[in-house]
Amino acid sequence: METRVIAEPQISTLSTKPHYAILDGLRGVAALLVVAFHLCEAHATSHLDQLLNHGYLAVDFFFLLSGFVIGYAYDDRWGQLTLKNFFKARLIRLQPMVVLGMVVGAGCFYFQDSPLWPTIHQVPVWKTLLVMAIGFTLLPVPLSLDIRGWQEMHPLNGPGWSLFFEYIANILYALGARKLSNGALAVLVALAGAALVHLAVTSPTGDVIGGWSLDAPQLRIGFTRMLYPFFAGLLLSRVAALGRVPHAFLWCSLLLALVLAFPRVGGAAHLWQNGLYDSLSIVLLFPLVVWLGASGQVTGPVASQFCTFLGAISYPIYITHYPLIYIYTGWVSKHKTPLLQALPITLLTFAAAVGLAYACLKLYDEPVRRWLRSRFLAPKPARASVVGPARAAGAPQ
Repeated sequence: METRVIAEPQISTLSTKPHYAILDGLRGVAALLVVAFHLCEAHATSHLDQLLNHGYLAVDFFFLLSGFVIGYAYDDRWGQLTLKNFFKARLIRLQPMVVLGMVVGAGCFYFQDSPLWPTIHQVPVWKTLLVMAIGFTLLPVPLSLDIRGWQEMHPLNGPGWSLFFEYIANILYALGARKLSNGALAVLVALAGAALVHLAVTSPTGDVIGGWSLDAPQLRIGFTRMLYPFFAGLLLSRVAALGRVPHAFLWCSLLLALVLAFPRVGGAAHLWQNGLYDSLSIVLLFPLVVWLGASGQVTGPVASQFCTFLGAISYPIYITHYPLIYIYTGWVSKHKTPLLQALPITLLTFAAAVGLAYACLKLYDEPVRRWLRSRFLAPKPARASVVGPARAAGAPQ
């Protein structure tokens, strides 16, 4: 009796597509500008006199970039991709550094005791460890566990709030938005854009700053800041006809830096003008930057390696730098040192943030993600089954 061996289908890992190298680099540029923004923020008396005044908009740029990359990476894979594997892939990409960021935050916490946070030394260690453990999940902590006093979702590592909304965006994409037609997605983007403009121009602070607290006004800010850029990025990945833009990384980096460093618009008497600047930057300029970046090519090994490096450290630097910023801000509040006099310490803190991010990347993030991918996304070995003539009927001979 003739028999044949039929290999059962394998469950393979998610295949990779070529990266947009320039977008990787721009993510790193934005992350470095965020660090510089937070360092300068320690010396500002208000948002009106802050250097790198609009550095907070980097978060909105990250959301838009994320939507674009998610659409590019996953939109055409759902015939083979399961929800389970999508969420596995996103957790493996994001969660290891979330955990380490909280560990770094807990390790730095008691060094932040200062006139700005005078009660840190009174916080019991068990409570700090509890906040850290909750932070591992990215679930917001209740106000009863606000061990800093700023009413942050994650008092040990403030930027965790944006990862909280990043996860929500990923869930919305996987459960529904990926199924929307381009027309329906465009309607959603238009409505979200209108909500963003309204939020910005009516804001009592004249900007889109916020989203990190677990109360209704802050949650509104967080959802509004996430919805437009993420889904605009998704729509852009679907409909944009890419061009050929020479020197795209240079021009995009300069444009992004200009938007984030632009001085406050309108002043205290016309707060709505700065809100309009914020919203138009997110609605119009950031999609332009992403389109230009996606339309360019990295030429030469040095430029390619530079973009790769910036892209690789962008997430680690974003999620680990803020505990160092807390320490720096507390030091400034204690010594009242002007920025120019503090410049050596400022530059040292900036370098420490970059060095910490690189160490986390190489010693922890990359090895852990490799192990997690091999453990949870590796292909299952094919199982051979013996099939007789009746079972094999219709199969190629």
